[in-house]
Amino acid sequence: MKLDFLSKKYKNILISSLGAFLCMFLIALINSIDSSNIWLIPPFGASLVLVMSVHDSPLAKPRNVFFGHILSASSGVLIFYFFGNSPFSLALGLSLAIMIMQVTSTIHPPAGANPVIAILGAKTFEFVIMPVAIGASFIVIFALAYNKLMKRS
Repeated sequence: MKLDFLSKKYKNILISSLGAFLCMFLIALINSIDSSNIWLIPPFGASLVLVMSVHDSPLAKPRNVFFGHILSASSGVLIFYFFGNSPFSLALGLSLAIMIMQVTSTIHPPAGANPVIAILGAKTFEFVIMPVAIGASFIVIFALAYNKLMKRS
């Protein structure tokens, strides 16, 4: 019984790690081929931890991943537009992102980095579309297909 549990545990670890590797590899590969756009932002690594290793968590729901990233990135862009880059705007962008994710029930912790990236990088709303919305969509679609294929959904 205990040996069966351990083998199931390690199989799940291998499946999670492989899925994260494959998705990150594809995003990084696209990023290296398409030099006109940046496909890769650090929060995507953290999103992959959730959608691959705790895929049944509310924080890893497709809705949370997609809208959490979009709403948080939008918060950062909006705050940068009105207040520029300052300690105040960084704190306000993050706080607004948290508030919006809570109000919309789309909490996704990795998305909390998006306002910081948007403000420090002086991003426009194009950032919300590319890489955020397109990248989050890619992660969601990949995770749904991969977890279904691995019979983990």
